[in-house]
Amino acid sequence: MQFGLFTVSDVTEDPTTHRTPSEAERIQDVLTIAQHAEEVGLDVFALGEHHNPPFFSSSPTTTLAYIAAKTENLILSTSTTLITTNDPVKIAEDFAMLQHVAGGRVDVMLGRGNTGPVYPWFGQDIRQGIPLAIENYNLLHRLWREDFVDWQGEFRMPLQGFQSTPRPLDGTPPFVWHGSIRSPEIAEQAAYYGDGFFANNIFWPKEHYQRLIEYYRRRFEFYGHGTAAQAIVGLGGQVFMNANSQDAVRQFRPYFDNAPVYGHGPSLEEFTEMTPLTVGSPQQVIDRYAAMRDHFGDYQRQLFLVDHAGLPLKTVLEQIDILGGEVVPQLRKELAQNRPAEVPDAPTHAARVAANARGELPVAGGTLEREATATASTASTASTGSAFGPAATKGN
Repeated sequence: MQFGLFTVSDVTEDPTTHRTPSEAERIQDVLTIAQHAEEVGLDVFALGEHHNPPFFSSSPTTTLAYIAAKTENLILSTSTTLITTNDPVKIAEDFAMLQHVAGGRVDVMLGRGNTGPVYPWFGQDIRQGIPLAIENYNLLHRLWREDFVDWQGEFRMPLQGFQSTPRPLDGTPPFVWHGSIRSPEIAEQAAYYGDGFFANNIFWPKEHYQRLIEYYRRRFEFYGHGTAAQAIVGLGGQVFMNANSQDAVRQFRPYFDNAPVYGHGPSLEEFTEMTPLTVGSPQQVIDRYAAMRDHFGDYQRQLFLVDHAGLPLKTVLEQIDILGGEVVPQLRKELAQNRPAEVPDAPTHAARVAANARGELPVAGGTLEREATATASTASTASTGSAFGPAATKGN
């Protein structure tokens, strides 16, 4: 299991002091948070992508490259790279470069984001969100695996004999998570390629995400990448802790009530009942998150959001101390108990390089591609995911 932090990079007024940090201050705070995550023994730091206030993170790879230079073991990821509005050529180059800078400590989470206006800002149509995600990732997947690519699609200019540079470190592309909070098409896409599926289950009841994850697991097995239990799953979460649970609730309530994402909506009590948000003692957090596999099965990555809604840096660092010192060590033990031997470890660059050398990295389409099914058979499976393969783009 990998444990870590993700940030949505909001620049928000502290409702208890009515002070709003500057963008410069907030950016420096996030750099400090990431480095402290490694100091307390966490595995992953992930940064979102936004192009509108109150968020600052318009260039995650720039920030992650700096963090790479300041850390030694921390895996650096995004907690969304917008596959719909970024050019896949630029994604391929940026993350391959980050791989080299970070010595392989890199993976990427692709998503469509939750800000509608970002589409026209980057010349795209939000009504094409799913087709853009499918086509753009099809190209990105090839750019990392083929030295020279001929390609033609619907949403960008064709490519002829194009090679993205630098090439992926050790000939092994970054591991890809497909993030979604609502779309079975994205779960299908993750399953088709044998990639990971990240359910950022911080907004809705667990039953919604159970359906998405179960669907992804079934389709992962359908494509021949392994059993459903071997599918690679990540989860989001939110916590705020104090030794005394009543004090935690009292301290966090003004931040929750004014949070830019969900403030002025359901009450703190309603939200903690419906979602994984856990406000209380460290033991309450341990109990809540140790039970996640009862709902979603054994999984590989758990990320926590702890720095949002205007919480001051001192408080965030204290929360990270509790995570690293009390919560995560106990969760590692509890989630390792009775973990079936067939459940894979979380992906790392070293493990993927070794698997690549053995010819064991997933093949897009899995069994369907390897068996080169006949046209009639391909047509019969079109509704179950074949649109993610060669038929997804012209001349591919």
